Amino acid sequence: MDTGAAAPTGGDFRVLVVGAGIVGASAAYFLRQAGCAVTVLDAGTPSAGASGASDGLVSVGSKKPGFLMNIARNARDLYVELTRDGLLRGLFQQRPTFLFARNEAEAELMALHGRDLESAGVRVERLSGAAFGACVPGVSPAIVGALAVPDDGHALGYQIVDRMLKRSAAHIVRHAAARAIKVEGGRAVGVETDAGTFGGDAVLIAAGLGSTALAGLGEILVPRKGQIVITDRATDNVPAFAGPLMSAAYLAAKRSADASRRNPVSLVIDPLNTGQLLIGGTREEGLADRETTVRHVATILREALDAYPPLARRRVIRTFSGVRTASVDGLPIVGRHPGIGGLAIATGFEGDGICLGPLMGKLAAEIVLGRPGSLDIEALSPARFARAAAGEALAGASS
Repeated sequence: MDTGAAAPTGGDFRVLVVGAGIVGASAAYFLRQAGCAVTVLDAGTPSAGASGASDGLVSVGSKKPGFLMNIARNARDLYVELTRDGLLRGLFQQRPTFLFARNEAEAELMALHGRDLESAGVRVERLSGAAFGACVPGVSPAIVGALAVPDDGHALGYQIVDRMLKRSAAHIVRHAAARAIKVEGGRAVGVETDAGTFGGDAVLIAAGLGSTALAGLGEILVPRKGQIVITDRATDNVPAFAGPLMSAAYLAAKRSADASRRNPVSLVIDPLNTGQLLIGGTREEGLADRETTVRHVATILREALDAYPPLARRRVIRTFSGVRTASVDGLPIVGRHPGIGGLAIATGFEGDGICLGPLMGKLAAEIVLGRPGSLDIEALSPARFARAAAGEALAGASS
């Protein structure tokens, strides 16, 4: 079966996008730019999932070394390009990310991470504890050192989704939870939803946790809950400092799933343009509820106060949680379905969805259209799960 044949790019080529988060909305925009007729189907409303409950970090500095760090650098560069071209003007802000160490063990991890960033072509500035205090007035003098990643940025997920959908002029169907992909002759020809059946020439699944049942590739996705705290404003519409503060424990959680399981709290203090602070968060694997807990919120605030004592003068006005969609092997899932023609998948971004969203939407659109990819993302192919399942079956038969 040829699942990669180039698609026509006229308005007669109909694409169904399942999911109106940042990846689905971005894909819809780029598909419309290619001349396709696009219908976006969402179980609720746009940004109602992880895209609307995120911290907005467009950060290469926080990424796991290797493939994700490299692809995040490309994703950040696309934000800059789309802002310069006008599409995301007013929504994306470049600002530094500060990674800090509270003891010598954390300083060693931070130094290793800095070398990995430089190997990936990312600009890094090393700061002593005193220099960090000059960049972030009020930060704890107990912090022994920091790294600044000057070219990172920030974008609010729901604003990006709204802009992409409006500029795409795609047809949006709300409250249309997808139940099954309609397949004829080995090819996707539609989507069955609570709001009826929609026909199309190709389908892109970008539905977060809901992608598992539609993809038919087994249990490839897991939920990871994240709890977040919002404070009041110290000064209206003036951020408290230049960019987010990330503890080395956050780096450890990104670099190692075991570290995240041992300690689900990894501190980030994000100075919002409103003058508020967004403080997170947790990485609670296997949890898909949206409740916040006293234990985790108290731990987040205690660690935040230790790192940034001026927080004691703020009031907590809200706590909330969001559910990220992670893949079982820690990498996003983006590519053609291994067994069904005309079907593509883009999901499993966990906490990296805001950073990677526009780029992954662009690459997913290329996949749907059967065009040569502008970046090599074979490592993200859904086929890896089919290969793994075949390998397990073969091992079982020979044992």
